[in-house]
Amino acid sequence: MRPASESDVAGRLAALPGGEPRVVVSGNFAAPLELLRILEATLPRVRAFTLNIQGHWPRRDGFLTETPFVGPGVRGDPAMVYLPMRLSLVPRLFETSRPPDAVLLHTSMPRDGKLSLGIEVNILPAAVEQVIARGGLVVAQVNPHMPFTGGDALLDVDQVDLAFEVDAPLPSPGPRSADDLCAAIGDRVAAYASDGGTVQLGIGQIPDAAAESLSGRRGLGVWSEMVSDGLLDLDRAGALDPARPVSASFLFGSPELYAWADDNPRLIMRRTEVINDPARIAGQPAMLSVNTALQVDLFDQANASYVRSSIHSGFGGQPDFVAGALHSAGGHAIVALRSWHDRSGTSTIVPRLVDPATSFQHSVIVTEQGSAEVFGKSNVEQAQLLIDRAADPRARDMLRDAAGPTIA
Repeated sequence: MRPASESDVAGRLAALPGGEPRVVVSGNFAAPLELLRILEATLPRVRAFTLNIQGHWPRRDGFLTETPFVGPGVRGDPAMVYLPMRLSLVPRLFETSRPPDAVLLHTSMPRDGKLSLGIEVNILPAAVEQVIARGGLVVAQVNPHMPFTGGDALLDVDQVDLAFEVDAPLPSPGPRSADDLCAAIGDRVAAYASDGGTVQLGIGQIPDAAAESLSGRRGLGVWSEMVSDGLLDLDRAGALDPARPVSASFLFGSPELYAWADDNPRLIMRRTEVINDPARIAGQPAMLSVNTALQVDLFDQANASYVRSSIHSGFGGQPDFVAGALHSAGGHAIVALRSWHDRSGTSTIVPRLVDPATSFQHSVIVTEQGSAEVFGKSNVEQAQLLIDRAADPRARDMLRDAAGPTIA
């Protein structure tokens, strides 16, 4: 690894092979914005592969985005290519149909011959390995604000070709204040947790509320694709087992969370192939997987990916964690959501999805109305439970009519 100027980076990017090279870019809140600016200015055509990009992202002719999980930075971009795929399988793309020519990382400063990927590990180790095997380019935007995390976050400095130094605070998600409905859903979700069990919490107000409601549990472990500030709350409340490491693949939170993560031996960052492996998830004791959805139908199919038939996000890790939790001894795969969408005035429990399903056949569907324990029920019982215990009262007659004689 050698220090590089902007012109050094631009020169190496310009020398990438082909007329439309593929460049993997750190996603979520770890996007290397300065390297991204250089990439956009240097290559007239490029395929940029990323995950859940949050902030600024180039939108112009010739800048084609490939992603298995659509973030707000690329939502609605006509030059975006959505790749429907379980997150656990995404790294296979780099060795098969979508080999990368370069990787742009956002890392810590070097320490003892190592760099850390910090708050974003995910698919990046696999991308780096494939680029090195192909003789491609690895560039790190090194930043003193990036926490130094361990596990699969660590890279040898000789795995990186160029280091471009910046000094910029990391971005964070905006505040997400939970209302009374979220709090009620969180309380219902927490009832399925066991002392000594393991938790996975997704992104959003409802998982945050569930974390708050879990504060009374003891001896919890964390095996989660993402961790956010709810983890800090659980830690302060004494809910976590201090002897069990917190295992995650990316962080999605405040500067306080990033400070907690820096050089913290309790945090083990793991690559996607490990953290999202359903077999490893199933091996966690009493795995409680908590995810949300936009809609759930009477066949217990959840849509967390599409809004009005347009891609909004993607599979992410939801199907991986649902399958893993269902196979965990004492585990539960919960989908938690509000029963009514106020803006559109529609029920989130619907007769049948019209958009592709993200996951299906869970343990429990939880709303502020109640908990529909659907695991092991017949199709008739499942539909009845979803109508009677999860659906908003305003939608129940419609749902019964749509279900017809099946639940009569």
